[in-house]
Amino acid sequence: MALEYELIEPTKDADACVIWLHGLGANGNDFVPVVPHLGLSADLNIRFIFPHAPAIPVTCNGGFVMPAWYDILALTEPRQINRQHLQAMQLEINSLIEQQIEHGIEAQRIVVIGFSQGGALAYHTALTFPQRLGGLIALSTYLPQPELLTPAKRLPNQALEIHIAHGEWDEMVTEQAARTALEWLQENQYAVDWSNYKMAHEVCMAEIKQIGRWLTAWL
Repeated sequence: MALEYELIEPTKDADACVIWLHGLGANGNDFVPVVPHLGLSADLNIRFIFPHAPAIPVTCNGGFVMPAWYDILALTEPRQINRQHLQAMQLEINSLIEQQIEHGIEAQRIVVIGFSQGGALAYHTALTFPQRLGGLIALSTYLPQPELLTPAKRLPNQALEIHIAHGEWDEMVTEQAARTALEWLQENQYAVDWSNYKMAHEVCMAEIKQIGRWLTAWL
C-alpha cells in the first residue's frame, strides 16, 4: 500500500527533503504547524513530507483502532511490538525516500525525523536504508528491535549523524528507554548526541528551534 501524506513544498524547486513521522494515535497533520517555527531560510528549498500511519487495532490500548505504525503488544521496556508491522512500514518509508531520489533529490539531502512511535520507525528505517541519508532526528522515542539492525544492513548509514531529543518529565517513553537507544548507538560507533528539555511527552519551542538549526547545518 502507498502511504498518504501531507506535503509542504518550498517556493522554488525542492533540492532537499524532510520526512517527519508522527506518533501513535496522531496523523500526518500533527507536525505541519511546526514548520514555520523552525526558523529555516527559504533558500534551503526543503520539501516536507508528513506521512499518515494506517489505522489498525492496537493491543496495548485494548484493541482500539487508531493510526499506528505497528501494533504494540505491551508497554514494557523494551516495548513488545509486532515485528512484521515494523518491517512493513519500514518498506513504505523506504519507498517514500526512493521516490524523492527518483525525483532528483540526493539521498544525502534527505533527513528522517520521528516522534515517539514514529521515531522508533525512523530509527529502524534510517539506520538500514541502503544509501547514505542526510541525518536522523529521534524525538521522545526508543530503539525498537535492535537485533534486526545487523552490521551488513547498517553499513551504508554507519556514518549517519543522529540527534536524540527527549523530555525530562516524559512518562510515556521514559528517559531510560531513550538513553538505552543512545548507549546502543554509541556502542556501535554512531555519531550521536543527546539533548534534553524540561517537558513531558511532547515538543517545546526550544526543541523546535534546535531542530531548525540541525536541519540548517545538514541541508
